[in-house]
Formats: sequence, C-alpha cells, structure tokens
Amino acid sequence: MLPAIATALLFAVSAASAARTTKALGPVPANLARLSLAAVWLGLWAHTFGSGLRGPGLGWMIASGIVGFGLGDLALYAALPRLGAHLAVLITQCLAMPIGTLLEWAWVGTALTIQQWLASILILIGIGIALWPGRQAQSHRTKAGWVLAVLAAAGQAGGAVISRKAYMLQSGLAIDGGTAAYQRIIGGLPVLMGWALTQAIVHPDNRRISKTTWRDKWPWVVVNSISGPALGVACYQWALSVAPTGIVLAIVAMTPLAVIPIEFMLTGRRPSRLSLVGGLVAIAGAIGLGLTKGH
Repeated sequence: MLPAIATALLFAVSAASAARTTKALGPVPANLARLSLAAVWLGLWAHTFGSGLRGPGLGWMIASGIVGFGLGDLALYAALPRLGAHLAVLITQCLAMPIGTLLEWAWVGTALTIQQWLASILILIGIGIALWPGRQAQSHRTKAGWVLAVLAAAGQAGGAVISRKAYMLQSGLAIDGGTAAYQRIIGGLPVLMGWALTQAIVHPDNRRISKTTWRDKWPWVVVNSISGPALGVACYQWALSVAPTGIVLAIVAMTPLAVIPIEFMLTGRRPSRLSLVGGLVAIAGAIGLGLTKGH
C-alpha cells in the first residue's frame, strides 16, 4: 500500500507540472522532454547503484515499457483533445484496474479477494464522482476519443501486468524500483521518439517553440521528469513487486484526486463539492483496501 500511495502522490505532482508544460510546448514535445530527462536520472541510478540492463526479466520490462510508457501514453495524449481531460483520465483510470486484474488472473493466476474487489470498486466510484465532466464538454467528444481512452487504459494495465511477469521470473531477487523504471523507459522512449519524428514529417508546418518558452517552462519539465517517470515510476515498480496489479492500479487511480489540493496551492482554484465528496468516498475505499487481509 505505501509504495502505491507514494506513487499516486508523486504522479499528482507530475500531473500538476505537466499542465504547465503541455499547453506551452505541446503534448508530444513535453512528454518527450520529460521521458528523455527521466531516462538520464534513472540511467545514472541503475548503472551506479542498480542492475543496469541486466536480469532475467529484462525483456519483459522493456516490453512493459513499450506497452505502458509507449502505446498507453500515446493513446492517452491522443484522447485528451477528443474527450477533454476529465473524461479521458476518468475512463483510463477506472478501466485500467479491472482490465489489469483480469489480465493478471488469466495470465498468471493471481486473483483478488471479494473484499479487495469491493474496496477497489469504492475507490473507482469516488474517482467517478470527483472527475465526472460537466455538460459543457460534451460537444467535443468523438468516438475515436472513447476508443483511444480505452486503449490507454489497456496500455496502462498491460504494462503493469507485464512488469509483474518480469518480477516473477526473478525468483526472489527482484531488482529495485529505479532499475525497473529505467528498463521500462528504455522500451517506451523509442516509441515516443518515433511518433515525434513522424509528426514532424507529416506536419512540418507546426509552430516552433521559442527559446523563451523553453527557458520559462524548463523548470516544470525537470519537476515533471523527476516526480513522474523517475521517482513516481520507481515507486510504481516497487509497488508492483510486492502487490497484485489490481490493488496497485486502484490506489494509483487516485492520482487525479491528489492533484486537486496541489492545484489549489498553486493557483488558488477551489475544488468543487463533487470533488470533495468523491475524494472522501475514494479515501474510504483506500482505507478499506488497506484493511483487507494479506495486503
């Protein structure tokens, strides 16, 4: 539970900083910049204190990065303008948990108890209450956006389950979270680089980002890279090494709720009543999940 909670908090800091870079730089450059920097931080850790690019589960970790970091993130970023941020994140977070749980059960036989299912569903209900979008966003939704959001959820779930498979191959000698995150990012970063190159070729007239904009937003890119794909994913991998996918994804799904107080501190934007009610329901589910036997 503790590493999953730490993941949600770190991802919330990453999301708040990403909101300040994505609008100014564009989703692809902002994501590419944060992942590239994170690869540097994680590489320094993995090759100095960790296992580097070694271990019996290396191939699975790289595959996990391709599915989660690469395909999953690309689908989510593509869904955002087609559905709006609230609905895209809502679908991704709420579907990733059941998809991941069922995938892990079908592949490796790990199943959640009834109590764990009920507590996880309570978390997802709370998230749904807090993030449900208003009517004003309905005109911007497209069928492609719904499909992309579901694919993003499947990518997040699939990446987590593949990581769990990698840990099972290590026979009790599991690599640390930072090394696992590094191995995953090695798989995901080339996918994003390939997509960025394709976009540059297909849309050569896209606006160029000025040096002033990069200079102004660079501190937020650094914060995003450290809190999200570096420390955040390191804690995420730590959580997956000790707990089933479904439990980890249910806790991590609370990330958008953790963003609310951070945004309030940064911008003064007050949370809505629904956000507060949903947050309380999700917290109740998290407490229930923590009290379930075995985890």
